[in-house]
Amino acid sequence: MSELASTDPVSIAIRIGRVRPTLTRSHQQMADYVLAHPLQAATMPIDELAAAVGVSVATANRFARAVGLEGYPMLRSELVRGFEAMLAPIEKMRIRIEKPSSTRDVFAAALEESQRNIAATRESLDAASCEAAVEAILRARRVYLAGFGASGWLAGLLQRGLDGHCDNVHLLSGVAGASYGARLLPRMAADDLLVAISYPRYLTDTVMLAQGAFQRGVNVLALTDSVRSPLVPYAQVCLFAQTENQYAANSESSALALIEALTSAVAHRAAGSVKSAARMTEAVLPWLHDSSRSRLGAGHPAKKAAAEDE
Repeated sequence: MSELASTDPVSIAIRIGRVRPTLTRSHQQMADYVLAHPLQAATMPIDELAAAVGVSVATANRFARAVGLEGYPMLRSELVRGFEAMLAPIEKMRIRIEKPSSTRDVFAAALEESQRNIAATRESLDAASCEAAVEAILRARRVYLAGFGASGWLAGLLQRGLDGHCDNVHLLSGVAGASYGARLLPRMAADDLLVAISYPRYLTDTVMLAQGAFQRGVNVLALTDSVRSPLVPYAQVCLFAQTENQYAANSESSALALIEALTSAVAHRAAGSVKSAARMTEAVLPWLHDSSRSRLGAGHPAKKAAAEDE
């Protein structure tokens, strides 16, 4: 076997770099494609990869040997090794789709999976962490919510739940993107709280904001999936939700259930929660539909606008 033995933990990029001057033109094409599209190459069977590059299957196999591997299966295995977390949902989906199921069966399986996730999340609750999370929110001068991608929706729902009990809640996921959070980092202080929300596949933006807040001495509360999450080293308090999903990277139902549980606990502990809820209900009352009314009430904004137009 060559000096680039398959047991040597060397990335494909390094392997290609070492032997590129000796590669044939066809192998150069293979190398360029693999480096430009490593995730696609990791998921393609050899005939699809060869067709994508425009070479023969035999050439694809010879390319693997040219970079010091025993053949294409080992090349694909090495590529997959760098993308385990990202490829796991794809592999799970592939397995599920290959099993014959009716549409109703898929509905039922998805709901059952959500139930299992929520049950596992409930069972793993740590009393001290729950207390510390609520205390951190209520004690904070300002609460910043960092979540992007799918977690951006979760952060928005958390903001909605906290607004009635906290006077200074800032949602960092918006049209300005993650750079908005970066611009606010210098304003954060030790009596503030950053709530960082991220589940596999974790987004670097959220991790970087958590790291930046941690380095500034800002308290960080992480809402994530496990102790292996990259948010954990930067968080004083962590709340974990199991988010397994057979058809996607995560199931948001359990993460949302955890957020609802957190906001419920905050409402339970916050001073004046009942008065705050009453004031909020009174404020939105004109906007709430009452099917018993035959027409718009005089105080409804739409009625007022119509009167002004007249």
